[in-house]
Amino acid sequence: MTSAPASVRRGRPGHDRAQVLAVAVALFNEQGFDATSVADLTGRLGVTKSALYHHFPSKDALLQVALDEALDGLEAVLRDAQSDAGDAAQRLRVIVRGAVSVLTDKLPYVTLLLRVRGNSEVERAALARRRSFDHAVTQLVRVAQDEGMLRPDIDAAVATRLIFGMVNSLVEWYRPGGAVDPEELGEDVLRVVLEGLQADSAPRP
Repeated sequence: MTSAPASVRRGRPGHDRAQVLAVAVALFNEQGFDATSVADLTGRLGVTKSALYHHFPSKDALLQVALDEALDGLEAVLRDAQSDAGDAAQRLRVIVRGAVSVLTDKLPYVTLLLRVRGNSEVERAALARRRSFDHAVTQLVRVAQDEGMLRPDIDAAVATRLIFGMVNSLVEWYRPGGAVDPEELGEDVLRVVLEGLQADSAPRP
């Protein structure tokens, strides 16, 4: 008679790290980060505090990872634009198209990022990264103006705010899996935003 096989050690039951993060982000967006307690998180997940802390050591750690998810995506878009061989206006198109793609792909995380107000070290660090991103885009807008591709009578920083005011407004109504195709949405934003900023003498894309 053969002996019974040794029991196989299984992983910790319940949610994995990605699932915990997704549920936490949804709750932060519903209630606000500051108003969400660890008890709220464990209640929504149906786990104990020790099970939650197995994945994340604190509520702030959850926020940090969630904000990194959005910011890492935006910074990758910026790197792609900076490596593009086109002119400044073309690189700006890469950024706008890419930012819309990040927003539609990571909607809950970008929504959370846009609600950050700087109430903690984690939030202040995220805001600093957002400012750095905005500054890089503003510099690119300024170069495109100097190259004669964008109209020079609008301040570059204002133009950047107008561009991302439109992009960021998508979190209010865009829903994944809905009637709006995310790739076409990026092209629509480009048409609306950049055609209004183009210099009269600039060739249309």
